[in-house]
Amino acid sequence: MAARGNTLMLRDGTGGSLLPWLALALIILIVDQFTKILILGYYKFGDSTTITSFFNIVRAHNTGAAFSLLAAASGWQRWLFTAIGVAATLFILYLLKKHAGQKLFCFALACILGGAIGNVIDRLLHGYVVDFLQFHWQNRWYFPAFNVADTAITIGAAGLILDELLRVRRSR
Repeated sequence: MAARGNTLMLRDGTGGSLLPWLALALIILIVDQFTKILILGYYKFGDSTTITSFFNIVRAHNTGAAFSLLAAASGWQRWLFTAIGVAATLFILYLLKKHAGQKLFCFALACILGGAIGNVIDRLLHGYVVDFLQFHWQNRWYFPAFNVADTAITIGAAGLILDELLRVRRSR
């Protein structure tokens, strides 16, 4: 940490600031939790509202991981996925501190961080992740419901892939 005037800056060894990345993660977390509070307040489990011919708002509970992996397990998965989320959070904070000057890499990590914390909060508070965005095709093929945190994690994963592809391309 370094003090500059009245501004406290969290910096890595290369002079990059952590604050923009932590702020982005916080914004994602706030939007995620706010939308989930709205769903929990206005929808009962299983309720659905058709928005377009291919998109619904629903209230779904996911006790598993992505695509409801292990959702039918006896409850131990709640703590496993919570522990994985906490470990991922700590590792991402380390990577952000170490590489704060790498914009695309840190943008991706901040997206994943905000989403991971949002889903960990759900698991701790409710025992499940609140999902509410549902896409489908012709009312027959339904993509599993997801939320803002899942969207941020997906954007972050795509950003990490793009960052690596660009890094490989630059090294040639």
